[in-house]
Amino acid sequence: MKINVIDREGRQHELEATPGWKIMEVIREAGLDIKAECGGCCVCSTCHVYVDDAWLDRLPAIEEDEEEILDDACELKPASRLSCQLKMAEELDGLTVTLAPEWA
Repeated sequence: MKINVIDREGRQHELEATPGWKIMEVIREAGLDIKAECGGCCVCSTCHVYVDDAWLDRLPAIEEDEEEILDDACELKPASRLSCQLKMAEELDGLTVTLAPEWA
């Protein structure tokens, strides 16, 4: 399985993704610039990504705790999600996300 990640410089990276891994873990393991300060516990927004519009309807619904954390995210968009809350599964093979800007 693969995911496509567009970094903050606009470069696209095709990453191998392990089923059950959080998208944040896949991005971090690939060495891309994602802080993920809380390690995937959904208490910060440093793994904030923008999901490609074509994939939004295929994702699990956003839960209340993720929504609350996203309220504090920098440059929030309708396609914003926390990559620590998205687990890789067959139905997400080919998912495209863009890393959101870092906090200043």
